[in-house]
This record gives sequence, C-alpha cells and structure tokens, in this order.
Amino acid sequence: MKGLVRWLGLLLVALLALQVFFVARIAIMAVMAPQSTSFQRSEAWRIANNKGTLRWRQQWVDYSQFSSNLKRAVIASEDDSFANHEGVDWDALEKAWEKNAKAEARAASQKPATKAAPGKPAAVKPPKIVGGSTITQQLAKNLFLSGERTLLRKVQELVLTVLLEHLLSKQRILEIYLNSVEWGEGVFGAEAAAQHYYRKPASQLSAYEAARLAVMLPRPRHYEKLPNSGYLASRAGVIVGRMGDAQLP
Repeated sequence: MKGLVRWLGLLLVALLALQVFFVARIAIMAVMAPQSTSFQRSEAWRIANNKGTLRWRQQWVDYSQFSSNLKRAVIASEDDSFANHEGVDWDALEKAWEKNAKAEARAASQKPATKAAPGKPAAVKPPKIVGGSTITQQLAKNLFLSGERTLLRKVQELVLTVLLEHLLSKQRILEIYLNSVEWGEGVFGAEAAAQHYYRKPASQLSAYEAARLAVMLPRPRHYEKLPNSGYLASRAGVIVGRMGDAQLP
C-alpha cells in the first residue's frame, strides 16, 4: 500500500512539474517568439523520413505586419468568437458534438459505399468529423502536444488553453498562431503561405486571397494539391462575406 501511495505521489509531483514547465514556456512567449512547435518538429521528422530532403518555409512577422484581411478571415473561418471567449467556446463544442453524433449515426445506418471483395468486410464511407476547437486550443495543441487523441491529452490541451489565455494577450495568441500554423507541406506561418501561394507578403493579401488561405487551414496539405477546388472557392466567398463582422483583438 505504501508503495502505491509513493508511486501516486511521484506521479502527482511529475504532473505538477510539467505544468510549471508549461507556465514558464508560455510566459517566455510573451516576449520571445517560439523557435518551433511540437507539431512542426513532428512534421519535419515525417517529411525528412519519407522524402529524404526537408523543404521548410517559415518567416516570423509581427502582428502589425499581417493584413487585417487575413486576421479577419482566420477569425471568421476558425473562431468567430475569438476576441470574447476565454479560450474555449462551449457552444461551438456542443454543436460540433451534436453534428458528429448525427454523422456517426448516419454512417452506421448507411449501406457500404463499395462492394466488398470476397472474404473482406464491406467498406463504409467514414463520417465527416467536425471540430469545435478555438484558435487558442489549436495553438495549445500545436505548440506542446502530440497528435494522438486521448482523454488525457484533451485534458492537458484544456489546461494549456487556460494558461495561454491568462499569460498572453489575445493579440499575442493570434500572432503566434498566424506565424506557426501549417499552410501546406513544409509551409508554416502566414508570411510563408502568402509568398508560396500568391508571391506577395502577408501584409498585402486581398480579402479573397486571405479567405482562401483561411479556408485551407483544416486541411492545408489536401488543398495545396487542389488549387482549383470548387469548395475552396465557394467557401472563400462565404468567408469574405463574414469578415466584416469579425472582431479583432
């Protein structure tokens, strides 16, 4: 029994030490830009391992150097209540859970999308999963966490989200997010994305160009290969229409 109590005590101390480490890292980010994120490092390893060469595009720019079009487009597309919530948009999460539950129920009841080969189960089209994460949650995940989906990781994501919101300003959170988020294979940050797709700095993006970049965010590598996607064009038009209501921090 004493051994179990000692083991639990050590585990608790380790967890507390990890949170202190995260607090220190985030506090430093208030004045210094992070050199890389956990997601970027895992992507660098994946690209180098699969292709043997690593093409990396990223250039840090200050918040004031981002086009207001881009800031508004990303907020309108990814997190329209960013300026007002405290890290988690519970209404958006609830709506996402409801949509996902309905999608899974439809997938469970639908007929197989393709005829199965002899001796193999029929393939059923997987449901489209809708996310409800805020910009702050996405940043917390990208900065510090792995891509695995577990309850423990989700709890840690929420803790990090709270720390980011309390230790950094909304402008700083959005600045780090726009400088580090993925916009294609080996393309990180809005400046690299603007140069990669439009051959211009992020400060000069038009409303429609910014909206197209914002729409790419959930699946950047997918849309990088489909520049003429009809969905990308139509969705960008919707985002342009919503940008005027986007509140900047």
